[in-house]
Amino acid sequence: MTIILAHRGASGTKPENTMEAFIAAERAGADGIELDVQLTSDGEIVVIHDTTVDRTTNGSGLVKDFTRTSMQSLKANNHFKHFFKKASKIPTLIEVFDWMKENRCLCNIELKNNIIPYEELEEKVAALIYKYSYEKRIIISSFNHTSLQKMIEICPEVETAPLYNHHLYKPWEYASTIKANGIHPKLKIMTDDLIKTTMEFGIHVRPYTINNRRDMKRLFQLKCSAIITDFPEKAVRLRKLQPHE
Repeated sequence: MTIILAHRGASGTKPENTMEAFIAAERAGADGIELDVQLTSDGEIVVIHDTTVDRTTNGSGLVKDFTRTSMQSLKANNHFKHFFKKASKIPTLIEVFDWMKENRCLCNIELKNNIIPYEELEEKVAALIYKYSYEKRIIISSFNHTSLQKMIEICPEVETAPLYNHHLYKPWEYASTIKANGIHPKLKIMTDDLIKTTMEFGIHVRPYTINNRRDMKRLFQLKCSAIITDFPEKAVRLRKLQPHE
């Protein structure tokens, strides 16, 4: 069965990378969530996509220049087009992990260190994974493939997958070369044959970002390892309609 991962939570209907989005994804029946992590100036792991807070909050500036307290004082649903009476806040990874105690969700953590090289981000994330014994519930991805290799060294039990948006020759070989268990490619660069062959070599394929019915149906029919989507509720409904062998 194709696993459904909610991209930044149920970000199509809730403010991205907030607890509201993660809770909505789990309630919709998603198998897991995808989120992005960076470090604050005082070394706390916070969940936010952009290197600045400008787009998604009522603040301005680089994430790395905020303390955890100052980050969490911002309104994290400032960008969201739908009306929300209650202000959302930027969660810490600890808050997400505490919430995961209440459910069985997988969690795909994207290390956002391809632009700003956060020192010890890998070590801090690995330490939390071990603290919560989530080794089998976490997938680590990143556009920084050197960072993935570092993660494999310090936390070998956790699945890893390179993110990429360019054509890659024999992606299963590349994944094996960097000792990754999967790949997270942009969908438009993946043909059906490429998806099937990669999976035949034992490498999980989890394309992003899958939001329309046609693409969802195609990937469900291919029995693709997983999809990463902004609309987990739509994906769950469509998956239920697929024939079972």
